[in-house]
Amino acid sequence: MKSKLAIAIATISLVVIGINALYAEAHDKYTAKVPGGLAFSEFRGYESWETIAISHKETAMDAIVGNPAMIEAYRVGIPGNGKPFPDGAMMAKLIWTSKKTVLPGSPWVPDALAKVDFMVKDSRRFADSGGWGYAVFDYDPASQTFTPGTMAGSPPQGNDAKCGFACHTIAKSKDYVFTEYAAR
Repeated sequence: MKSKLAIAIATISLVVIGINALYAEAHDKYTAKVPGGLAFSEFRGYESWETIAISHKETAMDAIVGNPAMIEAYRVGIPGNGKPFPDGAMMAKLIWTSKKTVLPGSPWVPDALAKVDFMVKDSRRFADSGGWGYAVFDYDPASQTFTPGTMAGSPPQGNDAKCGFACHTIAKSKDYVFTEYAAR
């Protein structure tokens, strides 16, 4: 009798562990992937990348950050020197809704995370989109999950790694990058 009880407890424990593992994986942002495009996991560590610049609209506040290859490219004068960003350069744009505070000066501050946009330079993989791959992941605060942007989003996302290319063509002379490295 004791052995049957032990087996039942062990089985239930394994089921609970399995369910918890599946739940954790479902909520792991690094499992999100744009269909036919970039995976969130390709940008692992973006949370600690150096700031390139910030931007603010009345409804949103953005922080644009870059991986070490992107920051070094800016430091040596790219794109202003006419050279392209190197393969492996990556950017992330963290976008929050914004709110005005009652603090002195009434500053605008980030509110809820809305989405994260990514760009990666890979001339072979994205030869037909200026060498850049793009991805947008919308954030749902209620479930704390990321999902690929959609055509209903702003801007509309076609869910492939070239989704941002049409907008970025106006920055072709800057190797398709809008953001300038802000003075320090």
